[in-house]
Amino acid sequence: MIIGWITLITSLQNEQVKTWRKLHAKKYRNQLRCFLVEGYHLLEEAQKSGWEIETIIIHSGVTPLPKWEGIRVEVVNDEVFASLAQTETPQGVISVVKMQEMEKRDEGPILLLDAVQDPGNVGTMIRTADALGAASVIVGKGTVDLYNSKVIRATQGSLFHLHISQMDLPTAIQELQTSGVTVWASSLQEAVDLKDVTFTGKDALIVGNEGAGINERILQLTNNYVKIPIKGDAESLNVSIAAGILLYEMMK
Repeated sequence: MIIGWITLITSLQNEQVKTWRKLHAKKYRNQLRCFLVEGYHLLEEAQKSGWEIETIIIHSGVTPLPKWEGIRVEVVNDEVFASLAQTETPQGVISVVKMQEMEKRDEGPILLLDAVQDPGNVGTMIRTADALGAASVIVGKGTVDLYNSKVIRATQGSLFHLHISQMDLPTAIQELQTSGVTVWASSLQEAVDLKDVTFTGKDALIVGNEGAGINERILQLTNNYVKIPIKGDAESLNVSIAAGILLYEMMK
């Protein structure tokens, strides 16, 4: 088993603890190419998808599992664990996972995110894109960091299943169009009603910032605008709900 020889870490001044705590910041996540994942479920999803687990950090009251064999396990006390955890009711398990990029799926729409700032929305859209069989998600400038702890939790593990890249959206749109993909913008202005749209089978969808929508420069680069008809009194839909509806229609 993986225990017996493990030393309990009790100090916040421990150099390894200092490094782990740095992973709360985007700057250091990017430098170290690692991020923190909390809980058993997300760790299991990362393992199933073949992501490299650098370290598993467990609270002193947690027993290591046989499936962790071969992975470095560190045991920490209450104070150290509390300094690392970012959930209200932590399960006593935090993993240090190395960043990697999954392969694109052969088929399915592509979702592009322009300056979407709410981590719950970003995580939910990644989860929805995964569930609906999207080929890829492209994250543009101004969108909340992909490895933000709230984004990771909201994906419910889909972060580890789906090809997700971070790149300049104008460049991404041009590359998609060159390869024969029709790029649709979710917009309320000068847009075709969803019920009147026939998707091509090679489609990409771009959604924008919760308040400002899609940047005008980026909007002008897309092929078509599409809107979801609203029959009630709401002015608009939450961006993650809108993305889900449109991706579902693209998959029909």
